[in-house]
Amino acid sequence: MAGFLRSITERFRGRPVDWDELESMLLQADLGVKTTMQLVESLRAVSGYSATADQVEREAREELTKLLPPPHPPLLPLPDRPRVILIVGVNGTGKTTSIAKMAAMLRREGRSVLMAAGDTFRAAAIEQLAAWGAKLDIPVIQGAYQGDPAAVCHDAYEAALRNKTNFLLCDTAGRLHTKHNLMQELSKMKRVLGRQDPESPHEVLIVLDATTGSNALEQARQFKEAAGLTGAILTKLDGSGRGGTAVALQQELGVSVRYIGTGEQQKDFARFDPKKFAAEML
Repeated sequence: MAGFLRSITERFRGRPVDWDELESMLLQADLGVKTTMQLVESLRAVSGYSATADQVEREAREELTKLLPPPHPPLLPLPDRPRVILIVGVNGTGKTTSIAKMAAMLRREGRSVLMAAGDTFRAAAIEQLAAWGAKLDIPVIQGAYQGDPAAVCHDAYEAALRNKTNFLLCDTAGRLHTKHNLMQELSKMKRVLGRQDPESPHEVLIVLDATTGSNALEQARQFKEAAGLTGAILTKLDGSGRGGTAVALQQELGVSVRYIGTGEQQKDFARFDPKKFAAEML
């Protein structure tokens, strides 16, 4: 998983760094305009105009590591009720798969988990989550296709509370951030969960595809306004060289990457570790 900073050394080997070219490379790596401008200015100040590629890569890695969000502690169960995690995002980002991988990770840590198939707008999403549930031996609460997703979450919460389940992971429709009515449906799901526990949902995580660049940042911006995000799951990082999205999310929106997906397998899911991320994906 060669990160984009390694390409700096390859591009400028044997010649001084071209700052305009470097700026373009950083923008293509999805750092965002604001972070890119700040970084180039900082690198110039430290390295000088005749900087070598190795020097710039080293300094850039140090600076970007400082801009990444700190690691979050593991999520812990609540003493008397389920901890509810609402998973949001657009179609095609790996949302349903990420829910299953997260559930599997929590199970490996000895937690009990329930999943709610709240994406009732897409029949395949219900079937997909149910298939994951069967594979992982994790119960899934389902509703009817095109049914009320808020009702599914309500029933799932009741089941989790009744069975003293540690975590409830709620899938939602892969709604476009431009669709106002679907965003309103998301708000309804939050209200229904909030009636059962005023602090619920305890986490709202958006799943973002690292390969979509600035579009991922805009999705996060819209969902943050509609749903009050507490973090992000960044997927499709395997070999994408597009890890700059993690920096841009933190710097421009204050949304921390909490988990990363690096492949299709169940094990290809981990908590975000800024030092490891900087070493492998920047």
